[in-house]
Amino acid sequence: MKKITLSLLLLFGVISFAQTDNVEFERMVEAEMKSASSTQNLRINPNTLNYDVTYHELRFTVNPNNTTPYINGVVKTTFTALSNMNVVTFDMATALVVSSVTMNSTSLTFNQSNYELNINLPSTLTTGNSATVEITYAGSPPQAEGAFTRSTHSGTPIIFTLSEPFGARDWWPCKQDLNDKIGSFDMYITCPDTYIGVSNGLLQSTVTSGGNTTRHFRHNYPIPAYLISLNVTNYTTYNIQAGLGTAESPFFPINNYLYPESNTAATRAAIDVTAPIMNVFETKFGPYPYRNEQYGHVQFGWGGGMEHATISSMGGWSRSLIAHELGHQWFGDKITCGSWKDIWLNEGLTEYTAGIMVEELDGAASFVTWKSNKITNITSQTGGAVYLTDAEALNVGRIFSSRLSYNKGSMVTHMLRWVMGDANFFQALRNYLSDSNLAYGYAVTNDLKGHLEAVHGSSLSEFFNDWLYMQGYPTYTVIAQNWGAGQAKITVSQTQSHASVTFFEMPLQIRLTGAGGLTHDIVVNHTTNGQEFVVPVPFVVTGALFDPNRHIISPLTTVTLSNESFELEQTISVYPNPANEELHIMMPTTTQLEKVEIYNTLGQLLATHYTADFRIDNLSSGMHVMKITTSEGAIHKNFIKK
Repeated sequence: MKKITLSLLLLFGVISFAQTDNVEFERMVEAEMKSASSTQNLRINPNTLNYDVTYHELRFTVNPNNTTPYINGVVKTTFTALSNMNVVTFDMATALVVSSVTMNSTSLTFNQSNYELNINLPSTLTTGNSATVEITYAGSPPQAEGAFTRSTHSGTPIIFTLSEPFGARDWWPCKQDLNDKIGSFDMYITCPDTYIGVSNGLLQSTVTSGGNTTRHFRHNYPIPAYLISLNVTNYTTYNIQAGLGTAESPFFPINNYLYPESNTAATRAAIDVTAPIMNVFETKFGPYPYRNEQYGHVQFGWGGGMEHATISSMGGWSRSLIAHELGHQWFGDKITCGSWKDIWLNEGLTEYTAGIMVEELDGAASFVTWKSNKITNITSQTGGAVYLTDAEALNVGRIFSSRLSYNKGSMVTHMLRWVMGDANFFQALRNYLSDSNLAYGYAVTNDLKGHLEAVHGSSLSEFFNDWLYMQGYPTYTVIAQNWGAGQAKITVSQTQSHASVTFFEMPLQIRLTGAGGLTHDIVVNHTTNGQEFVVPVPFVVTGALFDPNRHIISPLTTVTLSNESFELEQTISVYPNPANEELHIMMPTTTQLEKVEIYNTLGQLLATHYTADFRIDNLSSGMHVMKITTSEGAIHKNFIKK
């Protein structure tokens, strides 16, 4: 998601965003940040933990022409008791004044205080039983937090909402913690007939009477409160289709609600890219999660966008913004982070989907540029973890940090792909998205980690500890050296930008270059500092590039080409030494053994062999000298016969 204006950022003291060439990306992050004060209390409300919301009927009457933002609401909520309860509590701004609460047409007593609506039930609702309450209220939602906004576009009034992460309670009584998804909801939006209302799901009916129009939307998928959307202005429509168009993947609608002044050929052409992006994402991640309803966009007043399920709110039409908000329908909407500490499951994975769009539609070189831009931003500071601390999860600006939650989260996602390989990585993501315990519910980092490890076949704990939970990144020093005919020696060292990580173990790609434009890519598994790798290469190395495809969060490294002469003796070893019965000679595969001559300390030839493994049990005990003749020359090695 993405939102908030600069004045609000300054007003609420949220963090400044790292500089970036992609202004639209920063606007997107700001929009998704949600307009809430940076120190708002984000702790779980313990008074809402004793029930599960299964259904809402939301009836809103709004008029964008009002001089102050204003809403009249009638909200029916069906809930199931998780323990015996005599009071049901909803999150609700005290600026919204409740006039009545009923259950089965019987009035109930209630009180409002401290952003809560407490309703006294007529009798104890026992565990497992359900009830429905109807709340009638009216008021002006708090404007300082911006979840419910009245503004204008080209002089025409508009009302729109953006509730992530904590603003749903500002305009309707709800349960907004990340522990309960509403099973389904119906929304009825009544407004003057010069306007139309837009919400999630499918439009069921439009009824005009007495100068007002009521539009009824239904959404039949589980949804958190912050993803429910309300929009009212003089929208015009532009509708297209998406989907792969096969029996298994039929077409479905993409319905777009635009300001009349924005419904231009250029805007429509920009929106048309949604269809090929949808095809990429369905191929990579599985079917669009809300195929039985729709996808679409609704224009609103924040720069950037917000991933309201089935209907992303859009302040612009760049391809990267369209891809990001569409990617959220899988990562963030279908599966939602189970705590704000796990926000990278929403934003990091989703921003990586925008990178996959670049890779698939623009090609490998553009994808490398996309990753390079991310790495430059991430490494502009030395610290910062992807996973949030308890204290950081109370700060809106930190939750929606462009550098950490979005950029580092997306590049960590790519590094998981690099470690696992494409086939395993994408299979693990599809398994995660189709997990019946997670789909249309909530997940935490360990849920994703479990699916990745199940396909990878080994633990990823060290990776997650270094890259998710701890801070910083490695900076590498790489030295390349020709090492005899057909091979090179690569020496790799690293330093860490933050003391929380002692060493980053990673596979590293190095591109060796030769005369005439020759290239040869190798991958080495870097596990210790100063590690040396002797690798085959089919030409004389004249240069080298570190991480040419930008797989690793690390500043760009210049590889030093060593002019040190090749020493054959360093590449050949004899073992065991001392030995009793047998000796073995180990040498590079590119070096051919011609013969082995064994001498005593007096220089007398005792034996000649032509293989790398031979017996020495007929030799006397003591020091001996071995002359090893190879295709690269001859060397001498001493050994002891026990």
